[in-house]
Amino acid sequence: MAISGLGRSSHHDEEEFGPSVFSDINITPLTDIFLVLLIIFMVGSSIVVEQAQGGGTGVRVDLPKGAAKELQVQARDFPVAVLKDGTVVTEGKAIDLDSLRERFQKLVRDAPEAQVIIQADAGVSHGRVVEVMEVAKVVGVQRLAIATEAQ
Repeated sequence: MAISGLGRSSHHDEEEFGPSVFSDINITPLTDIFLVLLIIFMVGSSIVVEQAQGGGTGVRVDLPKGAAKELQVQARDFPVAVLKDGTVVTEGKAIDLDSLRERFQKLVRDAPEAQVIIQADAGVSHGRVVEVMEVAKVVGVQRLAIATEAQ
């Protein structure tokens, strides 16, 4: 009787004990997922902060200095930004005066007590701001405010 070897073959081990099990946990994919989620939350929070500072228009406007009293902004108030080049922006999108008129009409129907807050850039033409104010008054907006930055 001849013995072919003292050690066991790996094929024989799998038959007797089943497939071998890895005891190591690879956390690299989990780390990648957490880093991607961290980046998403950082970008998302910076967008939310910018919108809160911009008064809801989603754009940054260089407001003129003024000594008027602090304006209490309500959730129903409607901010309209007029950029330096005369572009009118509301709800994060550029809009023409006809579309702005329609939006003001809807605002008057839905929330007649709402206030339109015009955030005009310090370098914008006075005439462009007056045009936006006229559109608001023609459709029946009762409360109109012009935003300024405290001195």
